[in-house]
Amino acid sequence: MLRRAAIIVSLVLSAFSLAGAQSSPITVNPGRSLDTSALKPPEPPPEPAGTVHLKPSDLDGRPTLSDGTKMQLIRVMDAEFAHVRKFFPVGDKSMLIAPDGAIKPGDATMFRMAQTNGAAAKIGDRVQITNIVFHEKSIYLEINGGPKKKSKWYQHIQISGMGGSTGGTDPNQAQPTGAGMTLEFKKHVPEMTGPELKQILAPVLDFSVKTASEVFVDTLPPKIRQAVKSHEVLVGMNHDMVVMAKDRPPQKVREKDDKGKEYEEWIYGAPPQDVVFVRFVGDEVVQVKTAKVGGQITVKTEREVEVKDGVPTMATLKSTETPQDVKGGAEPQQPTHRPTLKRPDEQPDPATPGGAKGSGAPLPAPQDEPQWGTNGKQPADTGAPQAPPPDQTKQPPR
Repeated sequence: MLRRAAIIVSLVLSAFSLAGAQSSPITVNPGRSLDTSALKPPEPPPEPAGTVHLKPSDLDGRPTLSDGTKMQLIRVMDAEFAHVRKFFPVGDKSMLIAPDGAIKPGDATMFRMAQTNGAAAKIGDRVQITNIVFHEKSIYLEINGGPKKKSKWYQHIQISGMGGSTGGTDPNQAQPTGAGMTLEFKKHVPEMTGPELKQILAPVLDFSVKTASEVFVDTLPPKIRQAVKSHEVLVGMNHDMVVMAKDRPPQKVREKDDKGKEYEEWIYGAPPQDVVFVRFVGDEVVQVKTAKVGGQITVKTEREVEVKDGVPTMATLKSTETPQDVKGGAEPQQPTHRPTLKRPDEQPDPATPGGAKGSGAPLPAPQDEPQWGTNGKQPADTGAPQAPPPDQTKQPPR
């Protein structure tokens, strides 16, 4: 009995000692304790050296954004990829870049919201811009589908009757996984270019990664890639490749040729500059005409690019080393070599005249054979008929 009582008392004392240890702070070193009361968000990655930040207020003196510029900005920003420099909570669109460049709310608030509601993107994650909307004084952007799940108007209609109901929103529909942000200006949204908009968004989105168009250009063959970078159009390109090389045309013309076949012509430039006429039949470039300032006109109709199943390749017919226009000229005449029956790898016979190694020199000009009895000398050409040589077969009289 005494032994059992001693064991029970020791177990009770052990339990009290463990409870006291859990209630006391964790001691790492004597006189130093570990504080786990608050979590801090990680620091964003350092920006590259020489990064230039542009504030929305720096563009206040510019006129209001035009419709043409809006279309260009949508084409530049839509479906582009970037790395995030802030936390984006799921289903949230409260992030704001103020006119003075300040980002609201702060990093700590966005981090706590991401920990509570889930993160649409963490610092360093790669995201895609899926929507851009222009308002009077702001620009709204969505990443990874936005904070709300898009649905059609008819998906909100529900019909009920005797046999039950049908239609309406599907409760099992996937929840949104994106987020949104707003870029705010003081008076109005000013005129800007695509690189300037990316500089304003640089504190939040890092666009140093390759764009979707750059990724596509890198997959092209070297000659086509060089043509796109040189803003040259090759015969055989499709509409998308021409847009990447020359941008969208300021002028389009639809006509019919002499045979009644319809074509579309994109016109780039205007006098007194060079004017380029790109003719399409369907989705393929069939002619590139360039009218230069000096009056010279070059026309290309030979196929240079072949697109099959969406994969562009260089055509095998007269593909040039450079994508620029090359005017055809007479090919240089190759030197005439002495005909031979020897194989290409067979060594020439040094005993024969001209049989030394490397005797592939051009043939000498043919010379007239000397007449018999002249000892290798040609008689002077006096214009009078020459007497025939005596017949050696006849014997002289005796």
